[in-house]
Amino acid sequence: MAITEDAPPGADLGRPVPPRGRRLSSPLVLVLTLLLAVLAQSPIRGLLGTPAMQSWMTVFVAVTVQALPFLVLGVLLSAAIAVFVPASFFARALPRRPALAVPVAGVAGAVLPGCECASVPVAGALVRRGVTPAAALAFLLSAPAINPVVLTATAVAFPGHPEMVLARFAASLLVACAMGWLWQRLGRTDWLRPPAHGAHEGAGKGEAFWDAVRHDVMHAGGFLVLGATAAATLKAAVPADWLRAAAGTPLVSVLALAVLAVLLSICSEADAFVAASLTQFSPTAKLVFLVVGPMIDLKLFAMQAGTFGRAFALRFAPATFALAVTGAVLTGAVLL
Repeated sequence: MAITEDAPPGADLGRPVPPRGRRLSSPLVLVLTLLLAVLAQSPIRGLLGTPAMQSWMTVFVAVTVQALPFLVLGVLLSAAIAVFVPASFFARALPRRPALAVPVAGVAGAVLPGCECASVPVAGALVRRGVTPAAALAFLLSAPAINPVVLTATAVAFPGHPEMVLARFAASLLVACAMGWLWQRLGRTDWLRPPAHGAHEGAGKGEAFWDAVRHDVMHAGGFLVLGATAAATLKAAVPADWLRAAAGTPLVSVLALAVLAVLLSICSEADAFVAASLTQFSPTAKLVFLVVGPMIDLKLFAMQAGTFGRAFALRFAPATFALAVTGAVLTGAVLL
């Protein structure tokens, strides 16, 4: 067989070479998008000029701009802890008795900032290094909810209402410890499948830090935009009578915001601003939103299943949801 001059290098000459197709590149997609935006600028301008869209944009921008600095700070701190603080430190700091290790690990979440995206791999590293699973799970639930960045963001989102910050701290810590003790009593070893290796092991610390920052900013930022979009849509598109009807029934309002927290999957550094924008709902319902979200949502369920196994996630997630709603309602009845 003769070798033709136009054969591509390294091609298998015994097989026909498929024709080369054209693929859309990122610059081409950007140019096409901008071209469509220019062609449709008149209808877009008219749509953005309506009162409903102006209200939507006001809420969206307000929620995003207020929450973004706390999200970035939380991501930087959580990446630093995940990369530069060895997991053996936690194993040495915790008491050997599981019943005492659970509340100590829960309180440790108050001084170790980290979003829920970072708490799952950290908890996996703790279990892998010999920390009792009950204590690791208490840390997993408490760290995203009661760390200083989240509590500061809550205070900014609810100015003049320090009781909301106290209620979030108390309810989240209570639920985290209760879940740790529940796992200690009822959990089984075969339900838990700890990861074989850590997310950043094998890489340099600087590289691992910036990889974690890039991943968490893109991941959490996307969910922040989703949450701000949902909050703005609730304010602008859903009839006020519907929101008042849902908010006026305590049981419905609590369950509605609990389910909303699971579906939106907002980063804990930003969820307080979304909750504060839901002005029709009671403080207790907002507290349920703030307690449930950092403990169990769609992305957390997927991360928990990937880190510890599906058998664990299918048992842990429903129990966490039920305890989080109950603990938030009880705490709200006392403090709010």
